[in-house]
Amino acid sequence: MQDKIKSLSAEIDQFKAAKLDELEALRIKYLSKKGEITALFTDFRHVPNEQKREIGQLLNVLRDKAQDKINELKDALESKQVSVAGVDLTRTPDLIPLGTRHPLSIVKNEIIDIFSRIGFTIEEGPEVEDDWHVFEALNFAPEHPARDMQDTFFIEQNPDVLLRTHTSSVQSRVMKAQKPPIRVLCPGRVYRNEAISYRAHCFFHQVEGLYIDKDVSFVDLKQVLLYFAKEMFGEHTEIRLRPSYFPFTEPSAEMDISCNLCGGKGCPFCKHTGWVEILGCGMVDPNVLKACGIDSNEYTGYAFGMGVERITNLKFQVKDLRLFSENDVRFLQQFQAAY
Repeated sequence: MQDKIKSLSAEIDQFKAAKLDELEALRIKYLSKKGEITALFTDFRHVPNEQKREIGQLLNVLRDKAQDKINELKDALESKQVSVAGVDLTRTPDLIPLGTRHPLSIVKNEIIDIFSRIGFTIEEGPEVEDDWHVFEALNFAPEHPARDMQDTFFIEQNPDVLLRTHTSSVQSRVMKAQKPPIRVLCPGRVYRNEAISYRAHCFFHQVEGLYIDKDVSFVDLKQVLLYFAKEMFGEHTEIRLRPSYFPFTEPSAEMDISCNLCGGKGCPFCKHTGWVEILGCGMVDPNVLKACGIDSNEYTGYAFGMGVERITNLKFQVKDLRLFSENDVRFLQQFQAAY
């Protein structure tokens, strides 16, 4: 793969385009969903674990290099459209205010970037799912409360079809379709039948991670989460793991970070405890591995999941979840200079 990366890097250096449509053809060839660089990211899952960090960095550099080269050529071509008088005839006569990324997108992309540096690849799945992928494959008992209408939106015409309540359904799809080693990150929107208030909504966003291989331990999980916390919230961030319960992991834990407002000394935001909960995690339950066709005697794994809104609240101190979905321009304009 390193030879292919070097070859594509040399091709990028030779990029030339006399027209915008020629430039678009280059973009499609290299950066589209079926482009050559995108194909390398797809093949990344087959790279040996000991090479993932190095290859991952090379792929990110290659993608950025291609995008920067295309942007450079695009700027040069568009500048030629300006008339001799210095007037760009393609511009609108009305001033259009610049937009910004949504705060949830800013934080989601930052989370993805952090985990991509250590070999996690992105997997996505449908938001309308079936009971097996959302519940049964993940060791939810038939009488589990999450199956009740109070928590889940079911499709009336087919009670086996529902809006996914977590992106763990993507993990069950991946485990069913792929053989270990598996190292994936699953971002997406999820739905739960809850009353809308400043602290809860009927839809929100999650990022969940899954790693399955031989000899994976809880120590591996702890080190990955410590790395994430320090990258996201700062080098001085500390973590603690508290025993908890999730149907699909055993043992399970909830992770807290030292409050990034008071530095762990105690303040109203952390309820004077010095700690703030940000995610749940644990070792994948052998029943989940078995349901997805993976030998639990040979493989072990860990999983973790976090709410993007929760992390965004910690980063930007947004105290009303409803603001994220109301499209209030005044609220969104606050993030123009965020990233």
